[in-house]
Amino acid sequence: MHNPGHRFQAQDRLAGGAQYIAGRLTKGTSGRTHAVVDPATGDEVYTYELAGTADVDAAVAAARAAFPGWSGATPGERSDALHRFAAVLAERAEELAQAESLQCGKPLKLTREFDVPGTIDNTAFFAGAARHLQGQSAGEYSGDHTSYVRREAIGVVGSVAPWNYPLQMAAWKILPAIAAGNTIVLKPAELTPLTSLLFAEAATEAGIPDGVINIVTGLGREAGEHLVGHPDVAMTSFTGSTAVGKRVAEIATSTVKRLHLELGGKAPFLVFDDADLEAAVHGAVAGSLINTGQDCTAATRAYVQRPLYEAFVERTGTLMASVRVGDPFAADTDLGPLISHAQRDRVAGFVDRARGYARVVTGGEVPQGALKSGAYYAPTLVADAGQDSEIVQAEIFGPVLVVLPFDTDDEGIALANDTPYGLAASAWSRDVYRANRATREIKAGCVWVNDHIPIISEMPHGGYKASGFGKDMSAYSFEEYTQVKHVMFDNTAVARKDWHRTVFGDRP
Repeated sequence: MHNPGHRFQAQDRLAGGAQYIAGRLTKGTSGRTHAVVDPATGDEVYTYELAGTADVDAAVAAARAAFPGWSGATPGERSDALHRFAAVLAERAEELAQAESLQCGKPLKLTREFDVPGTIDNTAFFAGAARHLQGQSAGEYSGDHTSYVRREAIGVVGSVAPWNYPLQMAAWKILPAIAAGNTIVLKPAELTPLTSLLFAEAATEAGIPDGVINIVTGLGREAGEHLVGHPDVAMTSFTGSTAVGKRVAEIATSTVKRLHLELGGKAPFLVFDDADLEAAVHGAVAGSLINTGQDCTAATRAYVQRPLYEAFVERTGTLMASVRVGDPFAADTDLGPLISHAQRDRVAGFVDRARGYARVVTGGEVPQGALKSGAYYAPTLVADAGQDSEIVQAEIFGPVLVVLPFDTDDEGIALANDTPYGLAASAWSRDVYRANRATREIKAGCVWVNDHIPIISEMPHGGYKASGFGKDMSAYSFEEYTQVKHVMFDNTAVARKDWHRTVFGDRP
């Protein structure tokens, strides 16, 4: 297995700090330490002091102090800063890729080809978008009054990000917020703070003013809840589980702040009987195992029309069994470990309980030998579970795909919609009318056709139902971080006098 001591290039530079406040890396003040653990080996690779409420207060104060200058900058000035930011990220791409792989257990080829390039592309997108935020044109909508709409920054944004895509989630939270003129305090997951800190450090190098981007790394129940409920935070953006999202909503509404929630998912993978079977099989394996299944848009429920069902199960099981599980830094590794042993055991528990009511086709075990010390779990295919069973309804967040049959198109679409979630889905068919019906009737924020998982900066990401509300990426997310103001001019003194008379009568 790899030696983590040679992988974390920025370890000496960060020097045990995990708070980035007002352009400076500092240590937390909670009095408690936390370790970043390499999931592939179980080794501690970075130890830091957790943030306490005082650190959150300092970060919010820094963001509030920076807000007037940053929101008052021209769109062109913010755009130029973000273009420089994208260039610095590109220069640091390998360092970011290795740090992300180390703290998450992601295969290095995934972070090099997906996570880091996606983050750089997202930064470049919002650099351009910063120049295109606009209100509405002026017009006379009421007599002699001229009205127009201003679109303005909200203020200090408090964001909480998850551990599954720490670099990309930092980008998705930070970039639209600051492109629109806000300042931000981000709390990354305590398991994976490294790339968020490097992201903020790169922003400072690019010339983004101190205090515009701040990072506080602490526990959710302390630093996270204090940030969400802080009276000087004007908006909260949270990505994570639906259960925690409900708690975030409770706290945020107590101060009546803007709220954006991207929550859990249980994405259906709907295969009609005219689909390209080989394409669907490969799509199911890739879509279910991306990031070791720790992806809220991952394919988790494959519904296959009866004529293709047995062949799909057999071929998917065979292909899944060929996936290479191993060292994230090895060139031939397809699948790395889960984020932690606790998460590995949680996933294993779902599969073990399912053995009483379903068929485990492949996987369902912890690899032994050289992988035993890591948080690994074999790619797993489960067939013949009931629609109401735990493994079909609950979010597992691991490398597990469940396959169920259906008979009619109506039944398949109904089953696809039959969970509380609605983040993503895919439909597989050669018939454009069938596919179009599925995209129309499946209740999810994204529906792919004959593919599953790709995302692009120009298009929105966000859910329906218990998967939350609001959008990440795209111009839609940009608008999440602004508020609109109606401005109305009275063009004549006569109009003002007549209005006064209408309301108050003929009194002088």
